[in-house]
Amino acid sequence: MEMSDVTRAIAAATSVAASLDLPATDAIVLHNSNKLALRLTPCEVFARVAPLGKEVAQFEVELAQRLAEVGSPVGALEPRVDPLVYARDGFAVTLWIYYEPVTPHVSPADYAKALEQLHAGMRKVDVASPRFTDRIAEAEEIVANPDLSPELADADRVFLSSRLGSLRPAIDDRGAEEQLLHGEPHPGNVLSTKNGPLFIDFETCCRGPVEFDLAHVPEAVCEHYQGVDQGLLDECRQLVLAMVAAWRWDVGDQFPNGRRFGDELLRSLREGPPWPTLDMMASRLDGP
Repeated sequence: MEMSDVTRAIAAATSVAASLDLPATDAIVLHNSNKLALRLTPCEVFARVAPLGKEVAQFEVELAQRLAEVGSPVGALEPRVDPLVYARDGFAVTLWIYYEPVTPHVSPADYAKALEQLHAGMRKVDVASPRFTDRIAEAEEIVANPDLSPELADADRVFLSSRLGSLRPAIDDRGAEEQLLHGEPHPGNVLSTKNGPLFIDFETCCRGPVEFDLAHVPEAVCEHYQGVDQGLLDECRQLVLAMVAAWRWDVGDQFPNGRRFGDELLRSLREGPPWPTLDMMASRLDGP
């Protein structure tokens, strides 16, 4: 969000909390992207705020409730208020438990175990959701339309379009079993808590092979996950690199150093295998 929107979003979240008798005299920004993640104090609530009409907050609330009911490792909604989407000043606000981090990082083994448990729980939950190919289509639209990606060079546009177009049938042709997925279970969406790793942010849920989810996590996590199809994982990693590259060239993208990250992703795709994981790409970007 732009800073002017951040200020309004914080005001909306604190206003909602106060109206529910949750004292919120301060708000700490934990993450700012297409939506805002806040720690409200002193009530110690985790608030997620997004512009109305540009969020899937109701889906996220209902899915989190259903996953919690089947024992999945997910961040829980704030129990002191009704599990609703609260509209305020053009924003959708949802309130969740704030978990104090217990360690800086989740170990690969614990991460993999929690992801396996999440996938097992998702197999028990029957909800309407898009297929992972719908996300490919969104990326393809950005690449195909110069108005949506005006800074993307013509040669890169042709290359990225071809790569996205070829990976869709390559993955489909494998005929892998599909199920409900998190969609983006990268480390930023995993909390380290006293109750173990918990997943948050379910707005990207889709149906597909579990290797699509695994393509978002560090290599060490994949090594602990049981029954991985390595060939399919390689194709999914390549697909994720291509999709994230497309999003970094979106005219409305607000990712820090987004264009530089987009260039690095394109370079990696052109260099060929072994395909790097997203955390490896981020490390390269942060390096000297």
